[in-house]
Amino acid sequence: MKSDTETPAVGETRVWFDSDGLRLAGIVAIDGESIEPRPAVILLHGFGANKTDGVVTLTADLLARMGYLTIRFDMRGCGESEGVPARVLCEEQVRDVQNCVTYLRSLPGVDPARIAVLGHSFGAAVAVYAAAVDTRIAACISSAGWGDGTAKLRQQHRAEGAWEKFMAMVQRGRASLAAGRPMNVSRFDIVPIPVHLRSGLPAGSHMEFPFEVVESMLAFRPVDVVARIAPRPLLLLHPAADAVTPSEQSIELFRHAAMPTDLHLFAGIDHFIFSDDNTIVLDLLSGWLQRHLPLGGQVATHAPAESALA
Repeated sequence: MKSDTETPAVGETRVWFDSDGLRLAGIVAIDGESIEPRPAVILLHGFGANKTDGVVTLTADLLARMGYLTIRFDMRGCGESEGVPARVLCEEQVRDVQNCVTYLRSLPGVDPARIAVLGHSFGAAVAVYAAAVDTRIAACISSAGWGDGTAKLRQQHRAEGAWEKFMAMVQRGRASLAAGRPMNVSRFDIVPIPVHLRSGLPAGSHMEFPFEVVESMLAFRPVDVVARIAPRPLLLLHPAADAVTPSEQSIELFRHAAMPTDLHLFAGIDHFIFSDDNTIVLDLLSGWLQRHLPLGGQVATHAPAESALA
């Protein structure tokens, strides 16, 4: 598998944990020392990306400086983690998140009642679903995420003739699977990304995926379970004019969610919402976490301590 090997910075530790028999690679970051266990935030990368994703590295640095412990890891089939390369099925990524929660709860420096998950794009959809089915997750942040895979893909292929072309590819893929012949699909045939935004993809991102990934995305519906996150807090962040994942997806998640849920749309920025100069988003995230996942305190909305893995 192509590696995304990096040298951990000061305050970072390379770790490995088990997910359904697969060895997943991660980096735990913490700034300074504390006698008391800290709240932790799991950071999820985007579609077929890895833990060097700029969104997760930037937020890891921000949150560690605030005093949170963070872990960013490669989903199975991505980066340095084990698994079939590029086989990034939504349901399996939810399992990876749940197994990461189990790993964090085993660490002496983590408060097991205060573990949050923050995902971007594909990772945001996985974060919402994982938080809905696993009450060990105390809070959830979704950045440019989605709730209805079929609706999302249809919105992404909205140009004239694009949806028909996409569905023709789906039919070919289904026929290939039925005949026992594997078929790969280009990243941009699944999720169109404007050329000017493609530099936001981290090195080592997968450019082709087995057709099963398309079927998994079409069937994945976090919108059906998002209300189960309450009474734990949910934060939905989305560019108002997102050229990759339409903002309607976060709006629909908000409509189906229960309180406490916050939705914020941002003008003047596209899909990759976190950046060093986007202080509005970073300040909002910092304030929300301090309110709902405070350092040295209890999470504002209590969640049961245990949950069966989905």
